[in-house]
Amino acid sequence: MPSPTEPETDPDSQAWLLELEALVAGWARPVVGPVSLRLAPGEIVGLWGANGSGKSTLLAAIAGGARCFAGRVLRAPGLQVAVLPQAPVRFTPLPVTGRELLAMAGADPRRTPGASAMPESLKRLLPQRLDRLSGGQHQLLSVWAALAGRGRLVLLDEPTNNLDPTHTALLGDILAARAADRAVLLVSHERAFLDAHCTRVMELVSAPDRAWGLPELVPTGAAADGPVHAH
Repeated sequence: MPSPTEPETDPDSQAWLLELEALVAGWARPVVGPVSLRLAPGEIVGLWGANGSGKSTLLAAIAGGARCFAGRVLRAPGLQVAVLPQAPVRFTPLPVTGRELLAMAGADPRRTPGASAMPESLKRLLPQRLDRLSGGQHQLLSVWAALAGRGRLVLLDEPTNNLDPTHTALLGDILAARAADRAVLLVSHERAFLDAHCTRVMELVSAPDRAWGLPELVPTGAAADGPVHAH
């Protein structure tokens, strides 16, 4: 049996990249679940919920960081995962450039022609040091690195942080252009952004009358009145 924090692989997976089976996750104690969810290539799934509902904990459990108290995290064999935390690493005061950040993520802008190419506004950042970029510039460059790198499952935790309206719109364009061959699970407190750019939106809602008494995942607008399998 795998350790509590180690995701399993499923050799029978065909069209999907990730499946959560009644997952209950947390740290010293359970925080969220049970959650059932399946993600396929081309999907951008938004994760919405109140502060403290366990959104970031759920991403951490999928990535293998948080503890899984019950249920399973199943990945397609050989799946690589890219994770963008709420506060991307700035490597301060190391003189790491934007181009070096992309290289570490396995993202080469020369291999992304056409509609999925890197926006010109980001290309201009490649020779610059990360610690000299604005918060929004660094955020967008980190998102592009995650979406153009090796990971076919991309976990984005609050990617709209530090973005003004212009950069938020550019983030939506990047998602649309880069997510065709991978699955994206995106946490954001900006509901309008999720509605505009995700293929579906799921919500973590309080379920105190359930066996675990923790927030559970339901489709947007649905009540937590029974088990939900968001496949």
